[in-house]
Amino acid sequence: MYFEYGEKELIYLKQKDKRLAEVIDQVGMIERTIDDDLFSSVVHHIVGQQISTKAQATIWQRMKDYLGTVDADTILNEGVEHLQPLGISFRKAEYITDFAEKVKDGSFDIEGIWKKSDEEAIEELSSLKGIGVWTAEMILLFCMQRPNVLSFGDLAIQRGMRMIYHHRKIDRKLFEKYRRRLSPYCSVASLYFWAAAGGAVPGLKDHAPKSGADCKKKAGIR
Repeated sequence: MYFEYGEKELIYLKQKDKRLAEVIDQVGMIERTIDDDLFSSVVHHIVGQQISTKAQATIWQRMKDYLGTVDADTILNEGVEHLQPLGISFRKAEYITDFAEKVKDGSFDIEGIWKKSDEEAIEELSSLKGIGVWTAEMILLFCMQRPNVLSFGDLAIQRGMRMIYHHRKIDRKLFEKYRRRLSPYCSVASLYFWAAAGGAVPGLKDHAPKSGADCKKKAGIR
């Protein structure tokens, strides 16, 4: 399954923002895989923290092969000691089993999250061990398919915005200006900021100030 969007969202964004419109026209439709199972999405995001995308994919496939179904029952049946050999750190294994326990005993209402506003859902999710605001925002986007997610804490989003809008820095005030402009379809805009940051648009460059080390390197100073 992919994040769902179409002409309605693209027409709106292109009318609101000429520079983003140019990026949309060059990149075209973007297919980003989603996981609409909230439990497995939370576990998947915990697994992926502070490791490469490739490592995350390898460990996640290993988990699915071993567990069969990634749910509270299979996690609790195995416990921390059997999750670690799959390539998961002790701390992450603790976070995952703690989450499973909360879902199982009802102290975390996983079904109720779907009915909450974005702000409420982020608050609930980030109350879990191992889940911060950025991770909660990614779960809203790539699991719950909420339409208006734009993460200030995402460095690639900020890079994409610098590249598209030719800013040296994206501070909170500037970020909020673009969020208001692109609302209520910030999630789709996020896809194109990520694409720009990843080099999908030839000719775009990052306008962030060069660090001292970068300047010395360019000048041949060691």
